[in-house]
Amino acid sequence: MANVTPGLVCGHHHLYSALARGMPAPPTRPRTVLELLEQVWWRLDVALDEEIIRWSAMLGAVEALQSGTTAIIDHHESPSCIEGSLSIIADACAEVGVRVNTTYGVTDRHGADGARRGLAENERYLREGGRGMVGVHAAFTCTDETLAAAAGLAADLGAGVHIHVAEGIDDIGAGARLASLAADDWLLVHCVHLDRQLPGTNAHNPRSNMNNAVGYARPTRWSNPVVLGTDGIGADMLEEGRLAYVRLREDDITASPDTVWQWLETGYTFFPEARDDRVTWSYDHADSPWHVVFTPGMRAVDVELAGGEVVLRDGLPTRVDLAEVRARSAEQAARLFAQL
Repeated sequence: MANVTPGLVCGHHHLYSALARGMPAPPTRPRTVLELLEQVWWRLDVALDEEIIRWSAMLGAVEALQSGTTAIIDHHESPSCIEGSLSIIADACAEVGVRVNTTYGVTDRHGADGARRGLAENERYLREGGRGMVGVHAAFTCTDETLAAAAGLAADLGAGVHIHVAEGIDDIGAGARLASLAADDWLLVHCVHLDRQLPGTNAHNPRSNMNNAVGYARPTRWSNPVVLGTDGIGADMLEEGRLAYVRLREDDITASPDTVWQWLETGYTFFPEARDDRVTWSYDHADSPWHVVFTPGMRAVDVELAGGEVVLRDGLPTRVDLAEVRARSAEQAARLFAQL
């Protein structure tokens, strides 16, 4: 047994949500996922600007590194600040030393022009060499024309589509609408109420699904590869893995932690180089699934990237000043909250 593992991969994140902790309560208490989106997240994403995006990404990346996560698949939306937003995120993560695959979530919620600008931002970022996919918010907020345009752009660029699928009952028709479009290189997020198997990798987010009371996705019911994500609730993948295991075990008493370990391993299909990162943990059995799922509180002590650079030493990032990142993030959080 060893206290060293490869770097971990977060299979679905919303780095823009890093500053949301402590945000003002919504006008009324949401009772459905759609109401939660309308009263919380769709109000927040409209308020994002360049500085808020930058420091939320920076803070999210630092906290990922402190959790032994060296690579993030991010899904972004900032309808008041679309152009250039993906580069802001990528640059912030690079400054910290965390790899990122990011995408802009196209939607028709802000009209056809908003959808066009979202597609254009995906295309700009990818054609300029950015690492990412073509993002779509969800089928239920897009027209068939927008879904087809996103799928076509992804096929042209060889990038795949990153999309929320049937998270709540409001998107229960997603399977039928995406059946003729989805491909093996798509990343299908949530899939809680999905009524058919679609091509692609399924991103399972147990903590978010429980928090939003949407039900259990039962990811093992499909033969798709499964990757573990957080849906924006940090990037502590071992903690997410523990929760994924007990939720899986609640549904199937015969389930093993090895299944969840495989979900973590799937992340390396998106970031193969993360296998060569080295994370030193505060626990001597960090490479054992049976130890990890029953050992809360494990922390990354040191992180060395594949090229040999140490980007976390004694729990602190080496490229950026943690106190400054937190202070600047707090300033931007205050600005964000004032707008809400």
